[in-house]
Amino acid sequence: MDQKMDFNAPHSMGTTIIGVTYNGGVVLGADSRTSTGVYVANRASDKITQLTDNVYVCRSGSAADSQVVSDYVRYFLHQHTIQLGQPATVKVAANLVRLLSYNNKNFLETGLIVGGWDKYEGGQIYGVPLGGTIVQQPFAIGGSGSSYLYGFFDQAWKEGMTKDEAEDLVKKAVSLAIARDGASGGVVRTVIINSEGVTRNFYPGDQLPLWHEELEPQNSLLDILGAPEPMNI
Repeated sequence: MDQKMDFNAPHSMGTTIIGVTYNGGVVLGADSRTSTGVYVANRASDKITQLTDNVYVCRSGSAADSQVVSDYVRYFLHQHTIQLGQPATVKVAANLVRLLSYNNKNFLETGLIVGGWDKYEGGQIYGVPLGGTIVQQPFAIGGSGSSYLYGFFDQAWKEGMTKDEAEDLVKKAVSLAIARDGASGGVVRTVIINSEGVTRNFYPGDQLPLWHEELEPQNSLLDILGAPEPMNI
């Protein structure tokens, strides 16, 4: 069968990224599926990238675009820290992301969430969606999986959450998106940033809640289909 493939056709580059503020810091979360159309290119990628000791960014959209923006911002923030002799604030980091995204908006296909903590304003979340707008929010969601989460966050997010409440909310939200969005999947990674530093956590599929009609995680497809009958010769 002759199948012609259009290599210039747009690819679906789905993901789920989340940033949430709580009473004392922020929690960032993301799934780990990197997809190229219907092909899963990487099932365990890390979409939460360090910019400075106290600022991280969640990446969605084109992996190449989001990585190059993160690399440039990390370089500029390193120079900024050397010149000032103190860490860059979250607002400075977010505005650098915004500047690069806006100035190159005709060439980039990436949406980013910047989160971190500094001694001036505490925990902060900034959304920088496609096009280079910047919006400070108490929580931000992005990627293809975010379509399933807006109503959930309107109901579930509340002011003054504890660290554990905020991380549970992020973990639950990403697992909900994984259940509904075909372009999100894999494991859940979280990063907690506060005055005490940074904590990274990793939650494999068997530690995530199951939602409507989801199958239990299995070690093998044979566990679902059943072992084949032995052949009689």
